[in-house]
Amino acid sequence: MNVQDWAMLLVLATLWGGSFFLIGVAVTELTPLTIVFVRLAIAALTLWAIVLLLRVPLPSTRQAWIALFMMGVLNNAIPFTLIVWGQTQIESGLASIFNAMTPLFTVLVAGIFLTDERFSTSRIVGVLLGLSGAIVIVGPDALSGLSNDVWAQLAVMGAALSYGFASVFGRRFKRLDVNPIAVAAGQVSMSAMLMLPVTLAFDKPFSQPFPSVTVVVAMSVLAVFCTAIAYILFFKLLASAGATNVSLVTFLVPVSAIVLGFIFLEERLQVSHFAGMFLIALGLSAIDGRLWRRRV
Repeated sequence: MNVQDWAMLLVLATLWGGSFFLIGVAVTELTPLTIVFVRLAIAALTLWAIVLLLRVPLPSTRQAWIALFMMGVLNNAIPFTLIVWGQTQIESGLASIFNAMTPLFTVLVAGIFLTDERFSTSRIVGVLLGLSGAIVIVGPDALSGLSNDVWAQLAVMGAALSYGFASVFGRRFKRLDVNPIAVAAGQVSMSAMLMLPVTLAFDKPFSQPFPSVTVVVAMSVLAVFCTAIAYILFFKLLASAGATNVSLVTFLVPVSAIVLGFIFLEERLQVSHFAGMFLIALGLSAIDGRLWRRRV
């Protein structure tokens, strides 16, 4: 990864670091499937506006559109639904720990299916160090909830597994020569269309009271910035840095959440936060590999 890749990774982590907080606000008034659909629908409209404004070329083959549908299922519909539902049952801290397992699943899936991202000792060590750092930052106390709400925990873990498959599957768009912005717009639109009948059938959103201004603002920020803009960065980074490297963003999400809380909510940084950040930095350097090779 070059300097531009690392910069995109940090921005992406900042955007997604705020998503857990925003979902926590939204679930106080909206049902899970409604949150997922509204998030995807607003993000899709935003992305298509960007496509039209920048005159981004669209995919022209049936193969590309089928791939976009599959990406929408793996990268949006399944994980968004599982995470939102999981957060109605468990604390966001515990959910973020399970979400930080995404690189572990990505390394395993990529090692099986991608010839240029095979297993290596440094990658496995880096993933384990990063996961340890995420647990230290969120707080080991969050793990005390492991005995409760097992299905919710499995749901968030399933979302991390789905993200792992999505990162590996998404590598094909570079080969298909599809612009990253078009990939983002296409996959979000596909997943929004998929979620519409499901949401209408099970959540009946039109029978729910209209949300407060706070929730409307939270959903708007979640859709435009944490979804539309974030996915443009995600697919650009996936094309340039690969599946394993792009999945590292989930290690940085707890870090960004802590830093954002310090800046905007005047929350204090604790020793455990710095220790966790150190473990995450060590894990990232192991996966990147260059510094460790120089030491050898």
